[in-house]
Amino acid sequence: MTALTLSTSSAATVRADAVVVGVAKGAKGVVVAPGAEAVDKAFGGKLAAVLETLGATGAEGEVTKLPTADGVKAPVLLATGLGDAPAKGEAYGNEALRRAAGSAARALAGTKKAGFALPVEDAEAAAAVGEGALLGAYTFTAFRSNGQNGKAATGRKNDTKSAPLGEAAILGAKPRDKEFKAAAERAQALAAEINRARDLINTPSNALDPKQFAAEAQAAAKEFGLQVEVLDEKALKKGGYGGLMGVGQGSEAPPRLVRIAHTHADAEKTLALVGKGITYDSGGISLKPAGHNETMKCDMSGAAAVFAAVVAAARLDLPVNVTGWLALAENMPSGSATRPGDVLTMYSGKTVEVLNTDAEGRLVLADALTRASEESPDAIVDVATLTGAMVLALGHRTFGIMANDDAFRTAIHEIAEEVGEQSWPMPMPTELRKGMDSPVADIANMGDRMGGGLVAGLFLKEFVGEGITWAHLDIAGPAFHEGAPWGYTPKGGTGSSVRTLVRLAERTAAGDLG
Repeated sequence: MTALTLSTSSAATVRADAVVVGVAKGAKGVVVAPGAEAVDKAFGGKLAAVLETLGATGAEGEVTKLPTADGVKAPVLLATGLGDAPAKGEAYGNEALRRAAGSAARALAGTKKAGFALPVEDAEAAAAVGEGALLGAYTFTAFRSNGQNGKAATGRKNDTKSAPLGEAAILGAKPRDKEFKAAAERAQALAAEINRARDLINTPSNALDPKQFAAEAQAAAKEFGLQVEVLDEKALKKGGYGGLMGVGQGSEAPPRLVRIAHTHADAEKTLALVGKGITYDSGGISLKPAGHNETMKCDMSGAAAVFAAVVAAARLDLPVNVTGWLALAENMPSGSATRPGDVLTMYSGKTVEVLNTDAEGRLVLADALTRASEESPDAIVDVATLTGAMVLALGHRTFGIMANDDAFRTAIHEIAEEVGEQSWPMPMPTELRKGMDSPVADIANMGDRMGGGLVAGLFLKEFVGEGITWAHLDIAGPAFHEGAPWGYTPKGGTGSSVRTLVRLAERTAAGDLG
């Protein structure tokens, strides 16, 4: 991964291959952001005018490259757009810094070192720049040929242009200041884990089935001192995990339930995270239509986010217990697959009539939610690419939040906004529960078509232990990005919700959530 350093150098004196400055949209044109004063001076105070001549506007996502002027050691100048300039006396927002740094890092692929001279008024702003640069520099090359017998490699041979930015130096920071140093270390750990989630999501299903995913968790547990337990198909069948077994029984790759936990001697609270881990979703017997199968390797994004968040909690040594439950299965059609109309007996003992085998995520989550509830955590949060209905409601960049506690739902929404993840609180209308009534079982896995994302949340609520605070994050929209990269968001897996989960763990450790 790209190295992150703090530097007291100015934009003019830093020894680097490129220097990054921020520009914004002002009332009268391009405005040069704080941090670029030395470069502007080298341009005779006319940097904004030069950039405007080249077509720059300061808009978010815009990058402009040009040679530097005499007096600047770096040979290349990159101006990255911050969007609208803040009002006088106000600072640039952290998300604007994050996105601008990400856009710059993407544009500097193949560069060994770049100095980021963006506005870093405090450690929090420096962390945002660091996160943006590290996330923007992300590349997934594990399956690129290196020209040697077609074997997979970490990058194409001699293809330096596609290599990620080697080092991002945050200029104007304070390397010896405890707050700045801690912020940089946190940014590195957080970005590493978000990129871990991205790697897992981008890995094709033939290289990441439930057994292989579980092995990844076991390897990370060994590296970072985490507790890990893996239930294989024999243990799941013996334990009565009807949801996981029902979804996974059509595949030659059997299901797994993984418990991975960070514990701390000073912890007073326990947070349980539950992730949907469908390593490939064909829809089962209720086969998905053509055009909807190609990206279904991403249906384990919730489990990837949970896994990454638990490892991040360990890397940051958070004084809170964080337990991750990875509900892993492959949903395939075959002679042994669950059929529409079948009834499954879940781990909780409830029976579920399966009306649609493509509504499988809620079945594996139900078992994991019940199991997580047995440990009586202070709160449970599940994360899943659960419903297309949520994408229709909120689009591709926003995840929905449902909960059995309004205050908890609001807190998660505020945390998500704080860390730069778009989210929206969703209701849980009780009248929609009746649509899941079944004539043969306790509940059906489908209900009213309208409000399908809300119906799924109501289904999951049935499997949460009594008295336990719970929230459900439906990340179906932002988990996998099929368009062109933007800001620090790459094409493919995004690592959506990892930042929210980690900040939730930090807030829980600090006692800010009651």
